[in-house]
Amino acid sequence: MDALKPTSPDSLAAADAASAASRVHVVCAEPSIANHFLAELRDVTVQQDSLRFRRNLQRLGEIMAYRISSQLSYTDKTVRTPLGESSSKHLHDFPVLATVLRAGLPFHQGFLNYFDQSPSAFAAAYRIEGTAQVQVQVDYLSAPNLDERVLILADPMLASGKSLVQTYRAMLRFGTPRQVHIAAVIASPQGVEYVTREIPEANLWVAAIDDHLNEQAYIVPGLGDAGDLAYGSKL
Repeated sequence: MDALKPTSPDSLAAADAASAASRVHVVCAEPSIANHFLAELRDVTVQQDSLRFRRNLQRLGEIMAYRISSQLSYTDKTVRTPLGESSSKHLHDFPVLATVLRAGLPFHQGFLNYFDQSPSAFAAAYRIEGTAQVQVQVDYLSAPNLDERVLILADPMLASGKSLVQTYRAMLRFGTPRQVHIAAVIASPQGVEYVTREIPEANLWVAAIDDHLNEQAYIVPGLGDAGDLAYGSKL
């Protein structure tokens, strides 16, 4: 019998990268109506209509909710119709839907439209401006018991990934989910790498992965400030 060869660091790194890649789902990688909604979100002319901007975020939330639903658990049930009985698949339990205020609200509503029996969790997280490195403060949390639940954490923009990671870690005080899904509309390569490394148990769902982060840690080409476009400029 041949002696077992030690696994090289390069092969371990490659295996880790392959595992992380398998957990990243890019919804707009193939043409669908999601690409149309994403294009409108980016368009500076369409962005002048804040109602449409919010609706497009909501629509993408609905599309991602549908996609994520294929990863959830179902039980067989029989339902009675006016003419007989039908065997059906019912969602085993509705996921907890979490989002980051304020830009996440319309995106969250899209998930809630489909998972209409889900409880919700909310976090207030923001960047501390004027620092050399991106720093994030989480000031407020509200969540149900997360133990053994499916958690979907949604935030439209995944830039550095630090706000999502800190929000997720803060939410663990409410329990440990059995399954985690993180959803964003637009992500940077750096944000994807950071989140998949720091939350290896999560599946990541994004509409698109853009080119890079600029010096201010904003996604390029991105779409601008999602919170301002949805709800108006802030001081």
